[in-house]
Amino acid sequence: MFALVSCDRIELPPGAVLRLPGTWQDYITLSEQRGDKSIPRMKYRAGEILLMSPLPMHGLGANLLGDIVKAILDHLEQEYNAYTPVTMTIPEASGIEPDVCFYIDNWQVSSGKDRIDWQVDPPFDLVIEIDVTSYSNVNDYLPFKVPEVWMFKNKQLWIYGLENDAYIPQERSRFSPEIPIFEIVAECVQIASERTTSAAIRSLRQRLN
Repeated sequence: MFALVSCDRIELPPGAVLRLPGTWQDYITLSEQRGDKSIPRMKYRAGEILLMSPLPMHGLGANLLGDIVKAILDHLEQEYNAYTPVTMTIPEASGIEPDVCFYIDNWQVSSGKDRIDWQVDPPFDLVIEIDVTSYSNVNDYLPFKVPEVWMFKNKQLWIYGLENDAYIPQERSRFSPEIPIFEIVAECVQIASERTTSAAIRSLRQRLN
């Protein structure tokens, strides 16, 4: 019986994804068994539990994309709160752990809060997912109504905006419509692959100034 499987007994090689049938209570039990550990990553949707062991490039991409957003928001003198790692849950419906997320429009609502109630508080304004193993799906964020989701896969960025309860590909980010996000990300990815992520962000800050 799946509910009897212990999280401590689940060993996934880096890059592996495990899909298991399970209830919301199974998901909660596994989350409690994992405790403060960040691996394996966990997701719950429609009677299914997904576990994933990230590769090093997963964390590298998350940090790079998160730093790109911070550099742009700093350039725009925009207040924000950035979060990672974090777990978003709606009981019996969804549980997900985005790579990086931001409160931008709603930064004042989030400041000083130790916990966020996803059924009452506003969702993150921006979520970033690095998809290395086909683990991520933009529609996982529909229950939370996150306004904008960035999906990064195969060194390419997709920006999705929430429109009429569906995620639609966008050509610009709603938080920086005048800045060529896709061009900037491509340049930073190239610099990071040839040198380091720090070199990529230094180059970006020089460009923005």
